[in-house]
Amino acid sequence: MEKFFKLRENGTTVRTEVIAGLTTFFTMAYIIVVNPNMLAISGMPWGAVFLATIIAAVIGTLVMGLFANVPYAQAPGMGLNAFFVFTVCLGLNFKWQEALAMVFVCGLINILITVTKVRKLIIKSIPPSLQNAIGGGIGVFIAYIGIKNAGFIDFTFDPGTYSFLTDPATLESTMKVSDVANSVSVLGSHAGVPALVNFNTVPVLLALFGLILTIILLVRKVNGAILIGIVATTLLAIPFGQVELGNITTFSEAVKQLPETFGAIFGNPGLGSLFSDASKLPTVLMTIFAFSLADTFDTIGTFIGTGRKTGIFTDEDMKALESSAGFKSKMDKALFADAIATSVGAVFGTSNTTTYVESAAGIGAGGRTGLTSVVVAALFVLSAFFAGVISAVPAVATAPALIIVGIMMLSAFKEIEWDDFDVAVPAFFAGILMAICYSISDGIAAGFIFYCIVKIFKNEAKEVNPVLWVATILFILNFIVRAVLNA
Repeated sequence: MEKFFKLRENGTTVRTEVIAGLTTFFTMAYIIVVNPNMLAISGMPWGAVFLATIIAAVIGTLVMGLFANVPYAQAPGMGLNAFFVFTVCLGLNFKWQEALAMVFVCGLINILITVTKVRKLIIKSIPPSLQNAIGGGIGVFIAYIGIKNAGFIDFTFDPGTYSFLTDPATLESTMKVSDVANSVSVLGSHAGVPALVNFNTVPVLLALFGLILTIILLVRKVNGAILIGIVATTLLAIPFGQVELGNITTFSEAVKQLPETFGAIFGNPGLGSLFSDASKLPTVLMTIFAFSLADTFDTIGTFIGTGRKTGIFTDEDMKALESSAGFKSKMDKALFADAIATSVGAVFGTSNTTTYVESAAGIGAGGRTGLTSVVVAALFVLSAFFAGVISAVPAVATAPALIIVGIMMLSAFKEIEWDDFDVAVPAFFAGILMAICYSISDGIAAGFIFYCIVKIFKNEAKEVNPVLWVATILFILNFIVRAVLNA
């Protein structure tokens, strides 16, 4: 194990890697239930998506750990699954089999741009100031997720300024779980105002306890502080009635449903019907483009934001990325591992599989090698049989971990010359907007666009890497495509 994962070389131990794997898993275990809840709205069988989610996570994470030897976990991505359901299926009226086919093609595109080094060229083209902004921005984003999951903020909407994206009354017939209310999405407006909640409810007080406890443990330099915080908060939540066993379809029932989604992309509806209607072809291509761009830059942002600062991707590794052929650097291998996961997930029956930003929690706990990922994958396998228990870990227990890791990652901001307005403008949008918009790729897009605007009007357009120009133009096209698809 020492020789395979190079633990000593990476300054870690088996114990540290196991703790890191446990920490990462529990911060992202929500996807086991949330993803099938989401995709079931499109008419997909809950149990099949439940297993597809686990299978995609296991395969993607194992490849990441065993091939790339980096501590990242993969699973179907939030945001991308919402786009799958509400825009592609409910908005554009594509069948879920056709939407899966689009995801499969998206995965093939990601494999192609990884093998042909396009992803590598994109990473090389991002200037240091924006890379640091992305790193700090990932920290803000993770911390915001934690604050939101902890219930520390609430939103107030003016009456009449919000609408349901799905009709709550129609969900009962399509869903396989009893808690229909959790899958009703509400679209707010700019009238929504966030505010700090009153600390007078049990969940909020539990999250506050977990946050303070974890901070104290970290200040005292206690090993496994983040995981201890998660476990202690979960145990404390039990007598307060905040831990409930999930109402999950049994493993055997899920196995019976899996054939409904496995390989469905190759049928009709599926790839067999996706390109048969010439009138729909522009919409199909635009949708695949939107899937691919978001998936690509979510991954790149996660790697840049978490890997450079912690030394997972060293300077030597980044130089190898620029000069080597094949898959010799860790980053090369990690990008390839991420690329194949989406297509594999689509074959089994789930939306885009991506590298999880919650991996930062395990990295914050000391994870530095692929052993962390192997532990996460093993826990996902167990979750197929014990999902009801694993999913019972409440968000208030894992939220403090995300807040803490976000704080740790903010140090990337200190490398940015904030007193130089030309540098500060794109850095601000890349670093802050991804949290406000709840999207890594949207934050990167804003940073790229304003970086190019600044360079144009400083008569320094020639200094912009050509690849960055192409990426920026693609982002602008993506915003146009999204506007058209949602018109």
